[in-house]
Amino acid sequence: MITGQLARFLGTIRDKHPVPARVILWDGSEHPLGDSPDVAIRVRDAKALRYFLPPTLEKLGEAYVEGAIETEGPMREVIRVASQLAEAGSASRLGSLPSWARMHTRQSDREAITYHYDVSNEFYELFLDQRMVYSCAYFEHPSMSLDAAQFAKLDLICRKLRLDRDMKVLDIGCGWGALALHAAGQYGCQVVGVTLSDRQYELACQRVAAAGLEDRIEIRLQDYRDVPEAGGFDRITSVGMFEHVGLKHLREYFTRVHDLLKPGGMAMNHGITSSDADSRSVGLGGGEFIGRYVFPDGELPHVSLAISELSRGGLELVDAESLRRHYARTLWAWSDRLENRLDEARAIAGDTRTRIWRAYLAGCAHAFDAGWINIYQLLVGRPANENGVQTLDHPMTRDYMYR
Repeated sequence: MITGQLARFLGTIRDKHPVPARVILWDGSEHPLGDSPDVAIRVRDAKALRYFLPPTLEKLGEAYVEGAIETEGPMREVIRVASQLAEAGSASRLGSLPSWARMHTRQSDREAITYHYDVSNEFYELFLDQRMVYSCAYFEHPSMSLDAAQFAKLDLICRKLRLDRDMKVLDIGCGWGALALHAAGQYGCQVVGVTLSDRQYELACQRVAAAGLEDRIEIRLQDYRDVPEAGGFDRITSVGMFEHVGLKHLREYFTRVHDLLKPGGMAMNHGITSSDADSRSVGLGGGEFIGRYVFPDGELPHVSLAISELSRGGLELVDAESLRRHYARTLWAWSDRLENRLDEARAIAGDTRTRIWRAYLAGCAHAFDAGWINIYQLLVGRPANENGVQTLDHPMTRDYMYR
């Protein structure tokens, strides 16, 4: 009987791998899994037991999203308990790439971006900072607010690229326009921002107009592969975008970045990477759960693969910096802000989508804390060839990056 299997599994956890949680079955019976349980997992009916035998993060996430289980307790603790249950069940965090993660045509990429980013701008406003920056912040000191840390991240990117007045900058995956607005407003650059999200495009255009920067910023609803200005940009930024490219298309992506840069130009690729050296992670570290519910077609390379492919694409790596701990803190901040506005989230996006995002934000924060995934800023250049010498007009030290 499945109930017997469950009883044996729960007993094994309690005796050998205690977890601060209790399971409450549909008949009201409670099964503590350790001392001082901080989390309760309510199982709706017998059909829900299939998610526990054995449990994986993907299966537990699906059970929560589909309403087969309910949880009680802070999301930080719920995610930690889920991770411990998965480990107790000998679950693997990594897996081979399923067929749905290998498409990456222009149409499938547009559909994936639309699914994730076009929930509604109002939904993202519930947990993002005032500039609507949907990427890793940069916490220069422990007491920094999310708003201040996102400003610091934008400025760090601009400093690393040594932006200067009237430089022409391409922002691939420009989101709601925060980096474009910063580069134009703070550094006087001419910026082209491209996105595949209708909602992002609309709001970014509105924000550019409100800032009075229409003479310096052009926002396009356009695939980066269709940007026509070959060799036309002094600088290129790509923040939180290359996760959508696909492992098989990384060289194509970096080659396109190379071709869009002027000789001697520089680019910043700020993106999430797998901690698995074989690049088997799917869906931003959350396996098939995130691939199914959050980021369709998302694939994460190990940083070594990204560096290899950018090199094969003709770019030279100048600097690499891991911001893993910064992203863990960013995601926990987003998670906490969403938890404080759940009623508004449900009113905007519905109960199922809100469940997805609760699990997604807290789960990814835990994944960065645990080191399952990482994030790197890769500063690269397209060398100019001067009499057979490959040159980049770039400082000899990193001192310029810091105030």
